[in-house]
Amino acid sequence: MKTSLMMIINPAAGRGGYKQGLPEALKLLSDAGYAVSLFFTEYRGHATELASQYGANFDKLLCLGGDGTLAEVIAGLMTLNKRPQVGYIPIGTANDIARTLGLVKNDIAGGARRFIDGKPLPFDTGVRDGGYFNYVAAFGAFTEVSYATPQDAKQKLGQAAYLIGAAKSLKSLKSRHVRVVYDDGEIDGEFLYGGVSNSYSVGGTVELPRDMIDLGDGKHELILVRKLPSAAAVLPLAAKVVINHDFSSESIIILQTRKAKFIFDEPETWSFDGEDGGAHLEICFENCPQAVEIIC
Repeated sequence: MKTSLMMIINPAAGRGGYKQGLPEALKLLSDAGYAVSLFFTEYRGHATELASQYGANFDKLLCLGGDGTLAEVIAGLMTLNKRPQVGYIPIGTANDIARTLGLVKNDIAGGARRFIDGKPLPFDTGVRDGGYFNYVAAFGAFTEVSYATPQDAKQKLGQAAYLIGAAKSLKSLKSRHVRVVYDDGEIDGEFLYGGVSNSYSVGGTVELPRDMIDLGDGKHELILVRKLPSAAAVLPLAAKVVINHDFSSESIIILQTRKAKFIFDEPETWSFDGEDGGAHLEICFENCPQAVEIIC
């Protein structure tokens, strides 16, 4: 008897890249004993609806798209008592989760082989006020770049679209007063950036220290960047982090926590998994330990 497999495809991701290699991937999956049912997303949030409505009917689920599509899929699965194991073939642009899991982008047939031969990895996700997030929730410097970058620019330029957007946003950098309550205490101050994450890669460019991150340990990394003395100090620090992967700065705080609450003086705009998360005066996050298993 074949293993039932739900395949959710975002046709807009990666310039429609799913078309190349899909027939070969489907044959590989069939030969490996999978009975595949295809589902195509039609609008934002559709992958969540599909995973929630149909996911329980399948033994496994395979997502083709970008990090946003995978985040939607996992959000849908979080509504289920029994969740199928998840595979991911990345065909988007930034692909932080793909980088974290060591998956090759835009290789549909290769991704199918990896799924067939892969092992399940326990993966924490997060719950937030009003929903879920998959690998990062953040505010401040550069967090608006992903959702503010036009879709056509992402499709034409790929990762370069994010870098161009980040350069343009330098002039609008600002700090904000934040009080953060976490497992071991409170932090109060002026910060350029803040957030919680469960990923080695954030924003497609920043590589976090792998030796301190366990994707299934039941804790998120709490990351804060303090206000710098001048705008001129931003680029040297950014280069130190992005190019040298060096986080040894008094301006950077990295902690681990199961819960976190952020309190602002005025509503602050957030990004959840690279998508616009709206403005919040207060917002709470909690880790959902080993909520899903990702095959990689």
